[in-house]
Amino acid sequence: MLSLSDIHAARERVYDVARHTPLERSRTFSEMTGADVHLKLENFQRTGAFKIRGAANRIGTLQPEKRAAGVVTASAGNHAQGVALAAERAGVDATVVMPKFAPVSKVKATRGYGANVRLEGVDYEEAQARAHEIERDEGLTYVHAFDDPAVMAGQGTLGLEIVEDCPDLDTVVVPIGGGGLISGVAVAVTERLDGDVRVVGVQAEGAASAAESLRTGERQEIDSVDTIADGIATRSVGERTLVVMREYVDEVVTVDDREIALALTLLLERSKTLVEGAGAVALAAVLSEAFAYEDGETVVAALCGGNIDLNRLGTVVRRGLVRMGRYLKITVALKDRPGELERVSSIVARAGANVYAVHHDRTSRDVAVNAAELELELETDDAEHAASIVEELEADGYEVEIVS
Repeated sequence: MLSLSDIHAARERVYDVARHTPLERSRTFSEMTGADVHLKLENFQRTGAFKIRGAANRIGTLQPEKRAAGVVTASAGNHAQGVALAAERAGVDATVVMPKFAPVSKVKATRGYGANVRLEGVDYEEAQARAHEIERDEGLTYVHAFDDPAVMAGQGTLGLEIVEDCPDLDTVVVPIGGGGLISGVAVAVTERLDGDVRVVGVQAEGAASAAESLRTGERQEIDSVDTIADGIATRSVGERTLVVMREYVDEVVTVDDREIALALTLLLERSKTLVEGAGAVALAAVLSEAFAYEDGETVVAALCGGNIDLNRLGTVVRRGLVRMGRYLKITVALKDRPGELERVSSIVARAGANVYAVHHDRTSRDVAVNAAELELELETDDAEHAASIVEELEADGYEVEIVS
């Protein structure tokens, strides 16, 4: 079982590479929820995520002959960068196997930190299997992304910082992928506060195995993962992490991609803080009330990473705006006659919406010969404003379908 002394011992090795990240109270999210919400800004960590803590501790414990041989790991991105930088700082060669569809930004960053990157497998599990083959064939030390006591201890240093910066903590909310972060944080905060704290784990709905694993007491593996939170997109938690979670984690909840996108968008707009999908799940659980909390309860949400691919950012923000009612995409059935487009535009203008894009189609097989289909993308103020635009169009006799 991981212990508080293991985490304290990890600190010196971790801080050779990583930094103590800020913890800030959010007035915005406190007012929105009624809780006293604080954000642990681990997205400001070196390499942009918490993974460097565990990687630095694991590599720091290697014996000289193992250091000389080098290390290998598998990762969808954040652990890859953590191992790459920690190994570079320690003078250790690192090979990183990443899934073929890993975000381009994370692949480039990992190579930039000096690692030998190999793209193999469609997801983390397949990449991990290949990494273990390399471990055996080349005599390297495998640095697990989560299921290793030294890695868990390194991640636990984040928990020590939370307690030091927010000693009145009531509840800490932590993302769960494989379980390394929540294992370390849970031990750190629980032991430091003598058990007077609640630990809530959060998984993405499309990669949720932890709750069932805790219920049955055995690792449950799902067939596939599907979530915008790629940093926690694992099929199962670890054997060792499950043991720790059973002892220290009070509750596990899930959030869907729409809730994750909303939290990410709100962080960007209201807190000027950029996170990736996995970095937004803890706040998403607070905002969606995925678990119960009281007014005034001090809640710390761990924003565990900020490495979002810019190609994905626009899509995720668009989803968030839809959830907020700030973006509306509709189709309107028109009579194929002069002036209809202008008529619809006038209604939208009077309603105060801004047109983002227009597509007018008279040739689709789904459109009658004497009709046309108008697709509008609109920037709106909120959900009420969006609904009023649809109502005004329908009141004028138009058939409207909401696309998103």
